[in-house]
Amino acid sequence: MKPVVFNNTVLRDGHQSLAATRMKTEQMLPVCGILDNMGFGALETWGGATIDSGLRFLGEFPFDRLDALKKACPKTKHMMLFRGQNMVGYKHYPDDVVEAFVAASARHGMDIFRIFDALNDTRNLECSINAVKKAGKEAHGTICYTSSPVHTVEKFVQMGCELQDMGADGIVLKDMAGLVPPYVAYKIIKGLKDNVKIPVIFHTHDTTGLGATAYYAAVDAGVDAIDVSVVPFANGTGQPDCNRMIAMLTDHERQPKYDVKALSEVRAHLEKIYASLGAYTAKKNEVIDSDALVYQVPGGMLSNFRNQLKEQKMEDKFEEVFAEVPYVREKLGWIPLVTPTSQIVGTQAMMNVKFGRWKMFTPQAMDIALGYYGRTPAPVDPEIKALAAKMSGKDPIECRPADLQKPGMEDLRKALREKGLKDDDEHCVIYAMFPQQLEDMYKKPRSAYELKKPASSSSLSGKGKGEFTVNIDGVSHNVTIEEIA
Repeated sequence: MKPVVFNNTVLRDGHQSLAATRMKTEQMLPVCGILDNMGFGALETWGGATIDSGLRFLGEFPFDRLDALKKACPKTKHMMLFRGQNMVGYKHYPDDVVEAFVAASARHGMDIFRIFDALNDTRNLECSINAVKKAGKEAHGTICYTSSPVHTVEKFVQMGCELQDMGADGIVLKDMAGLVPPYVAYKIIKGLKDNVKIPVIFHTHDTTGLGATAYYAAVDAGVDAIDVSVVPFANGTGQPDCNRMIAMLTDHERQPKYDVKALSEVRAHLEKIYASLGAYTAKKNEVIDSDALVYQVPGGMLSNFRNQLKEQKMEDKFEEVFAEVPYVREKLGWIPLVTPTSQIVGTQAMMNVKFGRWKMFTPQAMDIALGYYGRTPAPVDPEIKALAAKMSGKDPIECRPADLQKPGMEDLRKALREKGLKDDDEHCVIYAMFPQQLEDMYKKPRSAYELKKPASSSSLSGKGKGEFTVNIDGVSHNVTIEEIA
């Protein structure tokens, strides 16, 4: 059998999971040459939270990072995480904006687009897959793993077959919370390998301590590639470390060969970077966290909410809030917890505990209940759907949400011109997702982006019955409170 291929995530998911996505491009460049010569299947260099974080905290225009990393790593394929119709934002965008984002990313050197939808609604992946194929790049259709009464091995395999039929060049099992047990991983990967003809890739985190053993089981099941990182941006809430996985596969017929000495050089540099990012790292993210198994939520969400509950003077409600998460998930159709649904469900759970169940109903949670994020894995509770319709004034929908949106590129171009900013496709698609952050980046001096730990990562404003705003990690959520009989 062929050796399993390793993809390396240290330049994206590694520091996103363990250092709040705060590594600067200039801090990455010294190790790019080594990583590029290692022979990895791909380097994950972009996507996910890097675009938002680069604009908001580092003063970096996203496409400049991609250009720099592509130049520094020309030999290895570059890979990005892409949220389907959400692109790398938090809501659905028009098809022409999605298509323009994909085309621009491809022009700047992106090779592999790992495309997922937070609800596993494949309708929300079709536009992105088609755009990637049109650009002549690789589209990897992605299945978000979660566990619930309605999620089964058979349904995950069925989704993989559907993604292949849609034109995907590879199928990814994405376990964002590190929850999949080894034998379940084996069954899903084996099922996919038996039913699709394209490569199967597995991505997990070691949040609960299951990641490395799940990878081993997947290798036995025939997985084509797995994602690894490099210590100190590995293990814990990150991906298992590359050297660790090489050692774990010792004497296995599929053990790959990577230069352990070269990886030690990468680690030596990254240790210094990790130390410099101390304001954004935490011991709780470096170790196994059994709470993630109990509450079925991603490790990053656990660590963020610990801080947020403290700031809301609700630290004594930790167990109650996280016990509320499965309840909210069930009522909203057993949705997976991955950006943006993890933030939406977590916020709704906190509101339920603070004010009483559904007395404060966030617009984002109402939109999920009404179908504006897509088709949920199970039907939304009828009472919750009716309440969402009443409070929002919106009717439920059954169609693909993007079908309701008109083309957006020309309006974006006009808005940028009026503000005296560049109106090329690159600026249009970034402005669509992060308008204020893009404007701020051009207004602030570079020194304004020196690493500083924010005084508060969450806040709640407003009082009494009516409108509230909750701010979580820099993202504002407008919510409505209403007494419910």
